[in-house]
Amino acid sequence: MTEEPNLSARELIEQLTPALSRRRRVQAVAALVAGLAGAVFAATLWWSEPGPLPGRTHLAFAVLTAFCLAWTGYGGWLLTRRVPLFATDRVVAAWLGLAASVTTTAGLAAVAVQRGTGLAPTLAVGGLFVAAALALAVRAHHRRAELLRRMHELTRADPASSD
Repeated sequence: MTEEPNLSARELIEQLTPALSRRRRVQAVAALVAGLAGAVFAATLWWSEPGPLPGRTHLAFAVLTAFCLAWTGYGGWLLTRRVPLFATDRVVAAWLGLAASVTTTAGLAAVAVQRGTGLAPTLAVGGLFVAAALALAVRAHHRRAELLRRMHELTRADPASSD
């Protein structure tokens, strides 16, 4: 009969490789591929538009391309992580979603004001997206804080981790 080695909490945490489950890796690949496809699609549309475009159209294409590249970067970053993330990935994704929601809502509101169309529906729908993204960001921050608190409790309570 072999005896299991007595590992400290810190050693257990360090042995949590791979850090991402298969499901999270699939999500990371999806973010990377979708972001890259979106960036290529937006940049191709932007580049192939005939004639001179108004400044706000250039801005819209640039923002859309930038958001897609951000998701591409997020997916690539997530795939390269080999350490426990303690929900950092969720926090980053939540902030990307919140930034996209706020920027899109602000842009659509500016267009609605410029055109003199209904600002209220734009703000109502945009507000729902912003509220949902904000709720996810708060939840992600709470989950990360919970995991970090638990890690500190485990490492503090473990006499072997104070070497």
